[in-house]
Amino acid sequence: MAEWRADVFTLFPAMFPGPLGLSLAGEGLARGIWSLETHDIRDHGLGRHRAVDDTPAGGGAGMVMRADVVAASLDSILAPDDKRPRLMMSPRGRPLTQARVRALGMGEGAILLCGRFEGIDERLLEARDFEEVSIGDYILSGGEIAALVLLDACVRLLPGIMGKAQSGEDESFETGLLEYPHYTKPRSFEGRAIPEVLLSGDHGKIDAWRRTEAVRLTRERRPDLLKD
Repeated sequence: MAEWRADVFTLFPAMFPGPLGLSLAGEGLARGIWSLETHDIRDHGLGRHRAVDDTPAGGGAGMVMRADVVAASLDSILAPDDKRPRLMMSPRGRPLTQARVRALGMGEGAILLCGRFEGIDERLLEARDFEEVSIGDYILSGGEIAALVLLDACVRLLPGIMGKAQSGEDESFETGLLEYPHYTKPRSFEGRAIPEVLLSGDHGKIDAWRRTEAVRLTRERRPDLLKD
């Protein structure tokens, strides 16, 4: 059994693994470094049409996923002693950060719940102890794409996925700054040269240049990070 396990509860299981079945994440999936199981909430829908939603209490637009249907789906799969974090992808959740991603990657995996329509009955989130997580201040059609984002961010940090551990350390947000610029061959491209310091072989000067550039980019694009 893979050490890092993800269970995704969704109305659209065919959306998985999607891009996670390709590149490094896909190779890790094939090698058993991590596992992914999807569960169709509609399997526990009600009546002939497998209904999973109903009109919102108090009136209003849209539909709301029923607590009893979602609970039945969860309870049919998850063991009572499963200690993995239970996360619902939601624009009103706490923002996903690199620090949280690293913490999740160091655990046993995650249980992800993907809502649709106007969302899921609040009582389900309370009764099954789900934490809401957001990948940004915008609205998607459902939680599936957000779940793919969260999983990709976690899986790429698992031991054995990336060739060098340092690849996951010298990146944006890992040091509280945006990442410095990168260059490679050719030495000159359309009149633009690689900065000479990067060709000097002086690692002290190179590190200092990269730090300076990281601060400059952060100040220009994400000054909020410098305040933090």
